[in-house]
Amino acid sequence: MRARLARLVRERRVPGLRTAKTTLAAMLSYLVADAIGTSDKPVLAPLTALLVIQVTMYDTVRQSVQRVASVLAGVLVAVGVAELVGLSWWSLGAVVCLSLLLGRLLRLGPQLLEVPISAMLVLAVGGDGDVADSRVYETLIGAAVAVVVNLLIAPPLYLRPAGEAVRELADRIAAFSRDLAAALRGGWSRADADRWLTAARGMDAEVERVDRVLARAEEGARLNPRAGQTRRVQPQLRIGLTGLERCQLSLRELCRALLDRTYWVPEEEVAYPEEQRTALADLLEVAADAVSSFDDRERLAGHLTELVRQRDVLTELLMVDPLADAAAWQQHGALLSAVDRLRVEVEAAGRESDGPWRPTPLTDRQRQAVRRFANRRRRRGRP
Repeated sequence: MRARLARLVRERRVPGLRTAKTTLAAMLSYLVADAIGTSDKPVLAPLTALLVIQVTMYDTVRQSVQRVASVLAGVLVAVGVAELVGLSWWSLGAVVCLSLLLGRLLRLGPQLLEVPISAMLVLAVGGDGDVADSRVYETLIGAAVAVVVNLLIAPPLYLRPAGEAVRELADRIAAFSRDLAAALRGGWSRADADRWLTAARGMDAEVERVDRVLARAEEGARLNPRAGQTRRVQPQLRIGLTGLERCQLSLRELCRALLDRTYWVPEEEVAYPEEQRTALADLLEVAADAVSSFDDRERLAGHLTELVRQRDVLTELLMVDPLADAAAWQQHGALLSAVDRLRVEVEAAGRESDGPWRPTPLTDRQRQAVRRFANRRRRRGRP
């Protein structure tokens, strides 16, 4: 319970806010539809409000657009079929098939089934214009009220938890590097190498979690009137996360190279002499300091300079004649390549953004789907 309250405080969330907004939107949409007189019992308006209102402004608008589009598409299909034929088993099947195809073309997502539902309901009354109109009007009212309520009662931003998640990932990667350095100083074996490679792979889940947190912050800022700070800070967070993710991948490659080397020496022998392991441990500790300083360019620059120096020291120690020991030459090269990539990605994590974040338009997916469909039709029409 205490952890849940702490998370709510960090995210600045008000318990019960979404419930209150949903209830308010349902009541207001019913009052508006009843005042306009769309039907005797305009329950479709509050139903729409219940279905489309979401935590973020972006999700609410997206669901509203998809809901309205699905109802309009279903009504148009039903009215068109009703003009030609009545309700029968085969006309119902044709309406459902056409509605689903149209919904998939428009990429309506979770609102896809509303297309055939609206079509069947309108077809059941013979394409009655009043029924079709009331269904469209009440859907528009419910969607509009949901958007307005979510706009006036400020939707939450998730910038702070996103920043904390990126920082926690940097600390996690830095701690892994320091722990690996300590392990290298204490000794090394095939079992040790295998265990550390497994641990490096285990950080994949942490990277994915941070990516989800940042994606939620991005969605929370879309169409949000309070999103100015997010638009300024998000690019730096995304750059940092991308660089940290690649740092984690570089550490995986480094651990893989360490394990591969153990299979080319007798298992009872140490794959790397103490001097080489000490040099690599020194480098990993500097890399950990650099990762921890990814958001402080002045400190990061000093750590990167030291990282280059440590890399040169390690290179001298790993130098072998490729003709005398081709396997060691290849495996040491793989290890040094992973070290180089680690340095490059740490530096990339701290670079400055080019400008504020600009989200993709709300209807971008639908436009792309229609464009791809039109392009396929044109290609098929070519001789």
